[in-house]
Amino acid sequence: MNKQKRIEIFTRLRDANPNPTTELNYSSPFELLIAVILSAQATDVGVNKATDKLFPVANTPEAIFALGVDGLKEYIKTIGLFNSKAENVIKTCRILVEKHSSQVPERREDLEALPGVGRKTANVVLNTAFGHMAMAVDTHIFRVSNRTGIAPGKNVLEVENRLMRLVPKEFLLDAHHWLILHGRYTCTARKPKCGACIIEDLCEFKEKRDYL
Repeated sequence: MNKQKRIEIFTRLRDANPNPTTELNYSSPFELLIAVILSAQATDVGVNKATDKLFPVANTPEAIFALGVDGLKEYIKTIGLFNSKAENVIKTCRILVEKHSSQVPERREDLEALPGVGRKTANVVLNTAFGHMAMAVDTHIFRVSNRTGIAPGKNVLEVENRLMRLVPKEFLLDAHHWLILHGRYTCTARKPKCGACIIEDLCEFKEKRDYL
């Protein structure tokens, strides 16, 4: 895919959604961090149902740590893998209190040192909470990048690196949100809604399909 196509793709995505953001409910970097940790192998809808009950009760590292693992589980037991997530969140809260003055760190290395935080979660926090140029490649973004030809790659890191290099800079800050929403609602895994897609004429998946 050439540069001009990418510019047109992201121009259309921006025109359709000028101010994209995550569908996770949050009101602080800490709430976002916890929501993203909980969202692994879970839906944003499911996470929101849990955090909408949790955050009014405890939305600081100290408050969630005070709940303890068992107390936290009561709020997040509807989410997949809640046992291990509860332990990771409590450990993370303790580290935030003891090492970071109860603030979410803005450095990737510090974020990835937190239990339950991998590269993708760190990228979400850096991009969404702090406005850094970062690309959190999940299953949706990986699929869209490969299927459309925007930034094909064999693994998540390869796609991330190619997106960071190939997405025109004016779109880079919001590209993560546009791609994930496009993958979630239009370029779906089993039956992509090509007829309703605003970038269908630019997509190389359609070209491959027509060729076949």
